[in-house]
Amino acid sequence: MQYNILIVDDEQVIREILEFNLASEGFEITCATSAEEAQEKLSSGFSLILLDVMMGGMSGYKFAESLRKKGNQIPIIFLTAKDTENDMLTGFSVGGDDYISKPFSIKEVIARVKAVLKRQKREDKFIFHDFIMDFDAKEVSINSKRIDLTKTEYKLLALLVLNKNKVIARDEIIDELWKETPFITERTVDVHVTRLRKKIGEYASFVTNQPGFGYRFNTEL
Repeated sequence: MQYNILIVDDEQVIREILEFNLASEGFEITCATSAEEAQEKLSSGFSLILLDVMMGGMSGYKFAESLRKKGNQIPIIFLTAKDTENDMLTGFSVGGDDYISKPFSIKEVIARVKAVLKRQKREDKFIFHDFIMDFDAKEVSINSKRIDLTKTEYKLLALLVLNKNKVIARDEIIDELWKETPFITERTVDVHVTRLRKKIGEYASFVTNQPGFGYRFNTEL
C-alpha cells in the first residue's frame, strides 16, 4: 500500500528534512505551511498527518480538534517544542495519536510514523455485516460478490464510509471528487448517489439523504 503523508509545519527547513527522509522511505509526501493550507489540501487520500503545534493562524491543536469534530479519524502525530506533560495530554485529548518533541531524531520520526500506520492497518478494510470495502485493493464486495464500481462511485462510497454516520454536504462531496472539474452541480452528486445505490443493492438503504444538507453512510439504522 502506498501511504501519503501530509506534513504541516511553518518552518521550511523542518518541512524539507521531513519530506526528503520520508520520501526516501517510500512515502508519498504533501506539504503545507499552515493549518489553513492543510485544510485546503486535505482529502481522504492521506494516511497520516505530521502536524506542528505552534503555527501562525490556527494552531495544530485547533486543526486536529476540528478534524475530529467532523468525524475525520486520519492518524495525527504532533511535532512540537512544547514537551510538558500538560502539552502532551492536550495533544492526546484533541485526538492526536502520537507526540514527538523538537528537536527530534529523524530515525525516531520514521519509526513513530511506521508504528502509527501499522496500528491503523486494521482499518484498511471496512466490514459491515456482509459488506466489505477493501481500501488496499479498492474493491467492494457484498456477500462475497465483487461490486463493479466506477472510480468516481468508489471514491464517493469511500468518502461516505470513512466518515460513516456523519452527513457530508453536497458541496463537500463536489470539493472532494470534482475539485478540478468546472460546472459540477449538486444534481451531479444526486445522480451518482442514485447509481451507487443501485449497485450496492441490499445496502442501498444505508446511504441516506439528509434533505437540504447531503448524504451519509448510516450504520445506525
